[in-house]
Amino acid sequence: MTRLVRAELFKLRTTSLWWLLAAATFVSTGVMLAIDLVQAHELLQPFDAFVALHAHGRTAAQMPPEFLNRLRGEWTLGHSALTQAATIFTAGQLIGVLLTCLLGVVLVTGEYHQQTATTTYLLTPRRGAVVVAKLVTAVIVAAASWLASTALALVVGAVFLSSEGYGTQLGQWGVVRAILLNLAAYTIWAVFGVGFGALIRSQLTATVSATVLYLVGAAAAAGVFDLLYTYVIKKDWILTAQVIVPSVASAVMISPTKTFDQSPPQWVGAAVLLGYGAVTALAGTSLLRRRDVS
Repeated sequence: MTRLVRAELFKLRTTSLWWLLAAATFVSTGVMLAIDLVQAHELLQPFDAFVALHAHGRTAAQMPPEFLNRLRGEWTLGHSALTQAATIFTAGQLIGVLLTCLLGVVLVTGEYHQQTATTTYLLTPRRGAVVVAKLVTAVIVAAASWLASTALALVVGAVFLSSEGYGTQLGQWGVVRAILLNLAAYTIWAVFGVGFGALIRSQLTATVSATVLYLVGAAAAAGVFDLLYTYVIKKDWILTAQVIVPSVASAVMISPTKTFDQSPPQWVGAAVLLGYGAVTALAGTSLLRRRDVS
């Protein structure tokens, strides 16, 4: 198994995939970090200062009550330093988990795209061992990607929070837990990608499908479940059920506060994401063991 994992890592090191992944990780983390810092600066304000940012020259007394109530709700949700610290220190997740998922997809579909599958399975006839090696490799690279992204976010975020007068917040368990759960999200999405790549043989189809499902999933889920809640079943559990969408589950898992009003606890998001990872990995492995590689 050690040799198989080393072989998979060698494949990554000798292609352009590793530096493309590294560059995309740092760029996406930097962009999301900048957005989160601007948002945090706005939210980490006393309420009167927060209102002034949206007042456009008006006083609070001159604002419509419904607008003022909405601002008060936004401020209450976001003004917590713990919430903003957790958001900043996990800034790379939005694109980072997608990148690790695509890495998992390429680890499997690349064998067919580059026509190396026959050689790989002749040298290692036990296909299950090959899939396990790819899973281990995907987890290792995902952890490295998380480490690089988190290191950048920790340095920049700690400086920012300290300059705002809130300290680094790294002594808060909610913040540390969010960072650790972010690692879990990276690794689970990598496993999900390997399973997804095993299910869909075409590299182009698999990568495009995974990207669309991830990027569109959360928005589509919100729309569908809102429609169900409005016109079919007016029960809060309908909105809570959005967590069955992998991208929503990932966001719920790392957030120390509710990501939406009916959001379930963090462990629910973790359980859903683990379930998807396990199912896709097992199904993909089973299919790959029986599939003709010619």
